[in-house]
Amino acid sequence: MKTVAHYLLLCAIALVCVFPFWWTLVTALSTEGNIFAFPPTFWPKEPSLDNFIEVFRAIPMWSFFRNSVFIAACTVFWKLLLCSAAAYPLARMQFKGRKLVFGLILATLVLPSEVNFLVNFITVTKLSLVDTYAGVILPNVVNAVSILLLKQAFEEVPQDLIDAARVDGASEWIIFSKIMLPLIAPWLATVGILTAVEAWNEYIWPSIVMSNPDEFPLSVGVLYLRGTFGSSTRVIAAGTVLTILPTLAAFLFTQRFFMRGMDGAVK
Repeated sequence: MKTVAHYLLLCAIALVCVFPFWWTLVTALSTEGNIFAFPPTFWPKEPSLDNFIEVFRAIPMWSFFRNSVFIAACTVFWKLLLCSAAAYPLARMQFKGRKLVFGLILATLVLPSEVNFLVNFITVTKLSLVDTYAGVILPNVVNAVSILLLKQAFEEVPQDLIDAARVDGASEWIIFSKIMLPLIAPWLATVGILTAVEAWNEYIWPSIVMSNPDEFPLSVGVLYLRGTFGSSTRVIAAGTVLTILPTLAAFLFTQRFFMRGMDGAVK
C-alpha cells in the first residue's frame, strides 16, 4: 500500500506538470470548440495542423529559430569555459581570500535576476553592445549556481590523481584541460543542458537589449503572433508548442547525462 501511495503521488505530480503543455498542444491542434471551457477538453476536436502552418506564414520561424540556436550555443560554450575556469581554483588551489571570493559569489544567489537588468543595460550601453548578440549573451555567461556545481565536481576528483600529474611535470593548465575537464564531463553536460534551456527560454533580457526583429530569438519573435492574430489563441498556442519542442527533444536525448551530473552533485 505504501508503494501504491508513492506511485499515486508521483502520477498526480506528473499530471500537474504535464497538463499545461498538453492543454496548449490540444489547443494548437483543435480547429473548433471553446478552448476555455470547463472542464477543459483533453482531446482536440477536428485535429489539424493548420494552426502550425499559419505560424510559419505569419512570422519568419526559421530565422527566429536560427537566432535562438546561435544565442544558446554561444551561451553554453562561454559559460562552460568561464565557470569551469572559475571553479577549478576555488576547488583545488590555495590562495588568500579564496573563502571570501567564494562567499561573494554565493551572495549573488540572494539577488533576483531582475535586479541586475539596470546595471547590465548600462554596461551593455557603454560597451556599444545594444542590439547585438553579444549584448544578449555576455550577461548570462557566468552565474553562481554553475560555479558551485562545477566546484563540487572538481572536489570529487581524487587529490592523488592531481599530485601524480604534478609529479610527472604537468602544468596547472594541462591538469585542468586534459585531466579534470574530461573527468567531470557529466557535470559539464548538466550545466550545459540547464544553460541551453535557460538561454532558449530567455525573454525579458533579449526583448530589452534587441530592437531589430531580424535578430530576435524565438522566445521573443513568437510574440508577434499576439499582434498579428490577436483573436486566434490557437495560432499563439501553436507557436508556443513550436518554441517548447526543441528544448523538450534536447532534454529527452541528453537526460542520462543530466541525471549523472545531478547524482554527482547530490553526492
